[in-house]
Amino acid sequence: MIMEFIDLAAQQKRIREDLESRMKKVLDHGQYVMGPEIKELESKLADYVGVKHAIACASGTDALLMALMAYNVGPGDAILTTPFTFIATAEVISLLGATPVFVDIEKDTFNIDPAQIEKAIRALRSNDGGMHPLPAASGLKLRGIIPVDLFGLPADYDRIEKIAKSEGLFVIEDAAQSFGAEYKGRKACSFGDIGCTSFFPAKPLGCYGDGGMCFTDDRELAESMLSIRIHGQGSHKYDNVRIGINGRLDTLQAAVLLSKFSIFPEELELRQKVASIYSQHLEKINSLNGPRIPNEYKSAWAQYSIIAQNEKHRSDLRKRLGEKGIPTAIYYPKPLHLQSVFSCLGYKEGDLTVCENFASRIFSVPMHPYLKELHLNQICDQLI
Repeated sequence: MIMEFIDLAAQQKRIREDLESRMKKVLDHGQYVMGPEIKELESKLADYVGVKHAIACASGTDALLMALMAYNVGPGDAILTTPFTFIATAEVISLLGATPVFVDIEKDTFNIDPAQIEKAIRALRSNDGGMHPLPAASGLKLRGIIPVDLFGLPADYDRIEKIAKSEGLFVIEDAAQSFGAEYKGRKACSFGDIGCTSFFPAKPLGCYGDGGMCFTDDRELAESMLSIRIHGQGSHKYDNVRIGINGRLDTLQAAVLLSKFSIFPEELELRQKVASIYSQHLEKINSLNGPRIPNEYKSAWAQYSIIAQNEKHRSDLRKRLGEKGIPTAIYYPKPLHLQSVFSCLGYKEGDLTVCENFASRIFSVPMHPYLKELHLNQICDQLI
């Protein structure tokens, strides 16, 4: 038996008729670029998240890029973010010529640590790398913070937003993995000044290609991102008022997302049940630590990640699971501050010890709404 890490086929089987109907509608009207499904999707997801504006775009990476461009981020600017995430979070900062300043994570949630954010800010203000590891660049102007809702769990936005407000910084929520999650009664993508998500197929709400969306309550930011999305467009196609990108979401992908969204709330609850069964098993295994969900948080469970005792223990468990046809993955094997692409920043091993330690021990097991209890028991039997 070979088990699926993410079972998109089971999901498609449920919605196939609706999916084909929506895609046929797009083929019939022929508006493949910025067709009516785009606005329908934006309206539905804005209502779901609880914000005034939603701007669909070509990918989660473009969503982050558009958000930073709306703030005119550029050379000499510094953006605080986590090193324990996918490259896109920091990549967009560097693409604009700005500098990522990496901040370590909390031990319990894997998310950026607000206490370390405060240390990093003090270090930047005083240009003192002894307070907190800093990039080699000097004279940086601190502009904003990009927290990441890792594995579907929102960051601690009460503390992060309080710090940002006191320091005059913007906050861009990287919710690429957390659409549908909640923090103290509010939905992911509603935090900070702009929330950004991804619709990559493996995400909790994913399309059949690339896609993303920005969310905000700020009308001016929304208007800027609408313009940036289409080459800096002004009043018409050939009126360009700023530098932008080709960041449009395809109409066919919007149709796919509308179909998937019809069952999304139910799938979220199924994810909760799967995670609960995993957690019940892990409570009995002293050699492993599972994810912890703080009070008043609800994860979207993009992944279910486990911490082994050490790198060898992880390797042994993954081998045992693989021999039984059970796939695993490692998110993320090398933190961003140690990636060769960021070597120019001068970070070194030992600078951010929490994420470095977890990177050597973490691994993820299959996680999707259609995992049966039989399969979960089979997986957990191999973890003992």
